[in-house]
Amino acid sequence: MTALAGWGRYPRIDCAIAAPRDEAALAALIARGGAIARGMGRAYGDSALSATNTISMRHFKRFRAFDPATGVLEAEAGVTLAEIIETFLPRGWFPLVTPGTKFVSLGGAIAADVHGKNHHGAGSFGACVEWIELMGADGAVARATRDDDRFRWTLGGMGLTGVILRAAIRLQPVASGWIAQTTLPAPDLAAAIEAFEANMDAPYSVAWIDCATSGAARGRSLVMLGRHAAPEALPRAARRDPFAVPRRRLRRLPIDLPSGALNPLTLRAFNAAYWWAGARRAGAALVDWDRYFYPLDAIEGWNRLYGRRGFVQFQCALPLPAAREGLDALLRTIAARGAGSFLAVLKRFGAQEGRLSFPMEGYTLALDFPCNRESLNLMQTLDRITADHGGRFYLAKDARLDAATLHATDPRWSDFAEMRRRTGLAEAFASAQSRRLAL
Repeated sequence: MTALAGWGRYPRIDCAIAAPRDEAALAALIARGGAIARGMGRAYGDSALSATNTISMRHFKRFRAFDPATGVLEAEAGVTLAEIIETFLPRGWFPLVTPGTKFVSLGGAIAADVHGKNHHGAGSFGACVEWIELMGADGAVARATRDDDRFRWTLGGMGLTGVILRAAIRLQPVASGWIAQTTLPAPDLAAAIEAFEANMDAPYSVAWIDCATSGAARGRSLVMLGRHAAPEALPRAARRDPFAVPRRRLRRLPIDLPSGALNPLTLRAFNAAYWWAGARRAGAALVDWDRYFYPLDAIEGWNRLYGRRGFVQFQCALPLPAAREGLDALLRTIAARGAGSFLAVLKRFGAQEGRLSFPMEGYTLALDFPCNRESLNLMQTLDRITADHGGRFYLAKDARLDAATLHATDPRWSDFAEMRRRTGLAEAFASAQSRRLAL
């Protein structure tokens, strides 16, 4: 048995883990039942943990084919977005949708149907997936296309419909490795929302939001818009090779910070300093792709910031008509508790039709909290506020939601659980999360 955790380092579970090297070995593992596939371990909670049968996909990492006429890439599930970018960006291609880390596997991106800074225009990851090949409970491999029921259950299905072996995804053509970024300081939540709504034509948008400040400045934000820069917009020296960007120096957090290092005083001080520094840098700038999309990837082991106990993330989506009121209630509650997050993110979602996809048209708020009793109690209050405003929760970031809250706020998961029971998938594929949430 091996002690494993997700990126939040909570919960930590003793798991039986194996890393098959071929499909025959994988089929033998699935036959044992209770299996869940694990990619890079970047889901925050327990969605890729099974005490009885965790399957590492680290040996399924080959590119299979690429069509330069269409940008369609066929690859195995263990290939990471980092490897895709390293290989194809120099050729002028970039992922159509990417989450906030490039260290996520292709299979994980599909299983969570991840979203990025361009959801309001491009949708979630499923928008770029052409087909998926899955190994089922009987060890047979079948291809599911966009018209198939199994395809729709698999996108966002958290690995509970079978083991994703391979997929075909569409990359987007880009003219450089640079992002033309515009930073808009917003003095409060209303101004931040107005900035998003006024810039729906920007391909990318995201905001760092101050969740520790109360009063008139509650919800002050730095809204960062972006678009892929054309070569002619680059400095003359960069035009010779518009895809060559400075490689970031990887910094490593070598130790767990003391649990008391993150407290209301340091939180307010950090957020104030970050706000004023960002406000001074407001306006247009050229930023390389790595810094714009993956700012935290430059710090190896940044999850150690929260100490040995780890951290938990709260991420909800709120429908557009109730978003402003719901966000204000969440921020008021967090500030009143003296809690808050260094890593709070606000994004605008577009319309979403996925059967299990997390996004809905509206706004999403994501916040990290140190894992302790106070945070867990606070998050239950935030759950109720989310439910009261018609919102729902992101399972890729979840480590502690209860089944009653999930099924009450998002009845789609009850339909999913019934489908799994009816088809026998519930016995073959299970995770600690699926058991906790009655999926």
